[in-house]
Amino acid sequence: MSRLTLIALLATTSMAQNFHIPTEILWPTRDPHTPGYVQAKELPDGTLPSPKQNGNFIIGPTHNPAPEMTVKGGAPRGDVFEFTMDSKDSKIYPGIAREKDTWPQVDPADPAKIVVKSEPAPYTRRVTVYVPKQYVPGTVAPFIVGADGPDPMLFTALDSLIAEKRVPVMIAISIGNGSGDAQGSQRGLEYDTMSGVYAEFVETEVLPLVEQKYKVKLTRDPDARATMGCSSGAAAALSMAWYRTDLYHRVLSYSGTYVYQQWPYNPETPRGAWEYHATLIRNTPKKPLRIWLHVADRDNLITRDGYHDWVLANERMAQVLAAKGYPYQFVFARNAGHCDRAVKAQTLPLALEYVWQGYREK
Repeated sequence: MSRLTLIALLATTSMAQNFHIPTEILWPTRDPHTPGYVQAKELPDGTLPSPKQNGNFIIGPTHNPAPEMTVKGGAPRGDVFEFTMDSKDSKIYPGIAREKDTWPQVDPADPAKIVVKSEPAPYTRRVTVYVPKQYVPGTVAPFIVGADGPDPMLFTALDSLIAEKRVPVMIAISIGNGSGDAQGSQRGLEYDTMSGVYAEFVETEVLPLVEQKYKVKLTRDPDARATMGCSSGAAAALSMAWYRTDLYHRVLSYSGTYVYQQWPYNPETPRGAWEYHATLIRNTPKKPLRIWLHVADRDNLITRDGYHDWVLANERMAQVLAAKGYPYQFVFARNAGHCDRAVKAQTLPLALEYVWQGYREK
């Protein structure tokens, strides 16, 4: 297989960064001041917006870790536990994978659609649970659910922020995906499907195990629940709150895949998560959501159709959220790639503090 062929295949997924191909080879650098993008405030290099500010901001090009990503001596460190879930025990996700040696193919009749061959396939997933030292056993706790776990950066940030009383004392549940990526895979089915099914899976099959295994009580108050993720995991985080507003009100999104990755095809959302900014947010009464989102200047760009530009998709998200009056903060990162770890280390404390603004313990 030629190098160019490999790059083309990787560009059909949101996981190319795992193959250590520099993002600048795959995707061009986009200018945050491009006509049609949101008007954003350019901040001095190395600075971030306040967690109390709504709106659009440009950061970089330097991305040093936030001080909160190094827990100060003497600060309480949360306990981290892990367990494994098996697909045979799931009523919602028994497991699929693309057939061996097959790849998603563009539908010759419609370049916006993908033809995929998939088959049943078992999987296991890891679930990592963070319980802060400040948690009082037997009390009801706020929590955050994260995709593509485990996420040790999240746990480190929470150690600092909880100790400084900048976020509530919360449980964190970091859920591994069911394997694979993009159309025809278990991960793609979980994260890119436009529905509340993944939220239902978490609610009925994951959270009861967390409560049972670690003797914690998780709140049922949607205003005390948050979701987060990167790439398709970010799209899943938004879907959990959008389709199940009775369960979640707070969303944290890195390099969100608000593009057309959905499979199988659904005529109700014909362009997958692209519909969030194209139709759904615009045409739906405002929901009680608070959203932090990010994109990078070298984020993903697939040119087979008009629905796979990650930068444009997130710019459009900021536009429709502003037009609809949502509380949101949008951060455009210069000198960064898709799901950039340096950007996450710089901004995660900010993102968490912003998402939890306005929370009041009941």
